Amino acid sequence: MTAAAAKTPGPALSAGFAMMCLGMFMAILDVQVVATSIPTIEHALKVSGDRISWIQTAYLIAEVIAIPLTGVLTRILSMRWLFVAALSVFTLSSAGCAASSDFATLIAWRVVQGLSGGTLIPAVFSAVFLLFPERRQALATTVAGVLAVLAPTVGPIVGGWITQTYSWHWLFLINLAPGIVAASSAAWLLPREAPRWAEARTLDLVSLALMALALAALEIALKEAPHRGWLSPPILGLAAVTVSAGTAFVLRTLKAAHPLVELHAFARRSFAVGCVLSFVLGAGLFGSVYLMPVFLGAVRGYGALDTGKVMLVTGVAQLATAPIAVALERRIGARALSAFGFALFALGLGMSSFETTQTGFAQMFWPQVVRGVAIMFCLLPPTRMALGHLADEAVADASGLFNLMRNLGGAIGLALIDTVLYGRGPHHAQAIVARLQAGDTATARAVGIPLELFALRGSGPLDPGTRAMLQPMIERLAFARAANEAWAMAAALTAAALGSLLLAPGQPRLNSGPR
Repeated sequence: MTAAAAKTPGPALSAGFAMMCLGMFMAILDVQVVATSIPTIEHALKVSGDRISWIQTAYLIAEVIAIPLTGVLTRILSMRWLFVAALSVFTLSSAGCAASSDFATLIAWRVVQGLSGGTLIPAVFSAVFLLFPERRQALATTVAGVLAVLAPTVGPIVGGWITQTYSWHWLFLINLAPGIVAASSAAWLLPREAPRWAEARTLDLVSLALMALALAALEIALKEAPHRGWLSPPILGLAAVTVSAGTAFVLRTLKAAHPLVELHAFARRSFAVGCVLSFVLGAGLFGSVYLMPVFLGAVRGYGALDTGKVMLVTGVAQLATAPIAVALERRIGARALSAFGFALFALGLGMSSFETTQTGFAQMFWPQVVRGVAIMFCLLPPTRMALGHLADEAVADASGLFNLMRNLGGAIGLALIDTVLYGRGPHHAQAIVARLQAGDTATARAVGIPLELFALRGSGPLDPGTRAMLQPMIERLAFARAANEAWAMAAALTAAALGSLLLAPGQPRLNSGPR
């Protein structure tokens, strides 16, 4: 099949796109399943606790650098060979991770994994608009979107089951068989287009270095700021590097005859608003997927497998809603559907801001259902708004920027959530102690102290023995209240995104006829 045959519906084209979606799903799932087993890897490789998080950080830094390069790499290699090469390297590096016997080797392979996996997500969303006619783009976007948001949902249960049943090596080995099948199949099924190697000679290496420096410094700053302090010298230094390198990159890129990334796409209102929504969705989606297991682990003592079972509700709701989202997008404009989706998602986030130390599956069920229903309306219409009306040659660059905004939103959202969790937690603990000392029975009930025993105590300072006995219970309640504030913050940020839709141009309904 040639490039000219793209956008002509056929089994081969659909099968090739399915292989791309499989590769993207693997890359997203990889981050989640590894996160669940970091303590196991820490023990196996005898790594200190302050270094083990680099297993995730190294991958995420490499990924965020690779995402905006999707456009230039697509021009050089063609969409087909970029996907095949990226997935092949991702699969090979997964084998390298599994075979690693020391921490340094594992980190090196994780960097390679991140660089190759980072291009898979924007490549898939580019393919939606490059391969399919308009009447099939909504369905293709939904398939890609469901897999993109389903992977973080099922990741904890998959990672927990693999770790308990086999070993941490299998977290990476599970990528080998699907990676080989998807890469080899896509090489035959995707449209054939000759690589343009001459484009490589115009690659702006200075811009590449500036972009990599800015994004890496930003990722590290966001990771460390909640613990070191946002105004600490290391974080301020990293912020200065981010701003200076980022500004130099933008100025150089806007003037370049052959820009590394096509930043002029932001001049289109529809694209700019779509990127704002992608950014906010990243903060809310990554934040909710992060907050639930952290809460269940710290407050309820759940393991990865039990946490994954609770979080499956969101995935089921997403799958059930997907056909409805496709049908509605054919009849309702992207702006109205986006407003509905983000309002509903904000409601679902806000519903989780009333958790207690006893919150479990039953209390988390309906907030998850609401968020699961909303997610497809937060992803599908903004994707069309941002990418659906671009010329084919602009789609790959724009898709990279669009997906970069979602990842940056997630990184910033997680940093803000950690700041609330670990900054507000101690304040809540102090307030809880003060109320207990004042004889507040409502606080005693929330902590879990039997009221008949609390009534015998009276008011006054807690003696050291009582304080030591109650400290774990106080910390759990304090963490739950800090988590509620984090949920409320995420809900407010998501609701605020509705304001950006006032700037969006009117979007025509999806045409059900030929493109």
